[in-house]
Amino acid sequence: MEKKKEFTFRGKSIDELKTLDIREFAKFLASRERRTIIRNTQVIEKFLKKCRRLNAKNKNIRTHERNIIIVPEMVGMTVHVHKGNGFEAVRIVPEMIGHRLGEFALTRKPVKHGAAGIGATKSSASRSVK
Repeated sequence: MEKKKEFTFRGKSIDELKTLDIREFAKFLASRERRTIIRNTQVIEKFLKKCRRLNAKNKNIRTHERNIIIVPEMVGMTVHVHKGNGFEAVRIVPEMIGHRLGEFALTRKPVKHGAAGIGATKSSASRSVK
């Protein structure tokens, strides 16, 4: 039987990362994410406090904060991220650590090309709009 490989982030397991403070964890990230965490530590801590409170009540976590960096404490949570016209449920897995919440709730639909409109081709340019 094959043993499942344990997830590690920069040589640390999830349990080790969860024991770290947010600012200590930031040292393991790339520069852009590290600077964002250092500047917005209060915002992330406020969000985590809200998550803990809502998880205790078994309620959905809904947020408009798409720019929050995913930290190890969020792993296992389901967060409903606003995507413009509604909320999309995002289940946070270990591979998402260091990314932003908004990356997993897409705001645009894929383009589905239909028929060309009036004036789009040479043959339809002479047609009347009515």
